[in-house]
Amino acid sequence: MSSSLCALVLAAGASKRMPGKIKQLLPWGHTTLMGNAIEAVVPVVDRVHVVLGAHAEILASHLPGSVRASINPKWEEGMGTSLAFGIGQILETEKNPDGLLIVLSDQPLMDTSYFKSLKKIYDERKAIKIVATQYATGRFGVPAIFDASFFPELKKLNKDFGAKRIIRSNLKATHFLEPRGKEIDIDTFDMYQKLYNKIK
Repeated sequence: MSSSLCALVLAAGASKRMPGKIKQLLPWGHTTLMGNAIEAVVPVVDRVHVVLGAHAEILASHLPGSVRASINPKWEEGMGTSLAFGIGQILETEKNPDGLLIVLSDQPLMDTSYFKSLKKIYDERKAIKIVATQYATGRFGVPAIFDASFFPELKKLNKDFGAKRIIRSNLKATHFLEPRGKEIDIDTFDMYQKLYNKIK
């Protein structure tokens, strides 16, 4: 049985390592980095929520009408606050989703195929309540699916700790998926240019 999922796309950052640029709006394919993340996750979930912060008005004007957007008033305090804020918005507006798929707007190689793989594991392995991405050197994190039973904990996240702490505390209920090179996140404009030129 297929689970009902909401996607939470985190796009609140100020791109401090890209002076003069709005990272989320950098071109990618026929769209932008933010648009690419949304398009990739749409086929996998029932609803997409985007959390904005810096440049909120500009970014909101680039969102498709099917996406629900909200502005985290504490976005400057870090990703944990945006995640917690986003969960709160989902709980207020959605009807009991089975789980949450957390997506970053600056990992352009994360595609629909990868998100479908995360969901397939979540759907088929009932003992698994978290499906997270396994990075090199033992690190792990998002994209990740969290079962609804973790929503109360996710809603408590703040600037001091994020979702990784929840994963670390529930390793027996977590499955880790290797992204096979899709995990690259864009931090600098130079990195963006190199990756963009490589795939175009």
